[in-house]
Amino acid sequence: MPEAHEDPRIYFAAERTFLAWLRTGLGLMGIGFAVSRFGLFLRQIHLGSNLPLHSTGVSVYSGVSLVMLGVIVNIAAVAYHVRTIRRLQTGTWEPGLSMNAVVLALLLAAIGLGMAIFLLVLR
Repeated sequence: MPEAHEDPRIYFAAERTFLAWLRTGLGLMGIGFAVSRFGLFLRQIHLGSNLPLHSTGVSVYSGVSLVMLGVIVNIAAVAYHVRTIRRLQTGTWEPGLSMNAVVLALLLAAIGLGMAIFLLVLR
């Protein structure tokens, strides 16, 4: 059986993990773009109606924030992948908790909680 740093399956697993992080970052950017443009959509609909528009600009700021979070996730994924491959090549890699995933999950949970509170206040 080959050493862990010589086994191509290990590198393929690292590649799959890297690609999953990239998909996550791209997804965040896509959702952020949609959220940001939703405010524009509401303004366009308002132009054709006589209803008052109470715009707070939250959709633009939250959308841009999600796009930036996606960019940060992609940059962090590249840095983590390069570091992991180097550790695999030198044989210094050790399994452990992925702090990037934990931090992202907690950040997204906080964003979701903030959005839920905002929607409750707006109703």
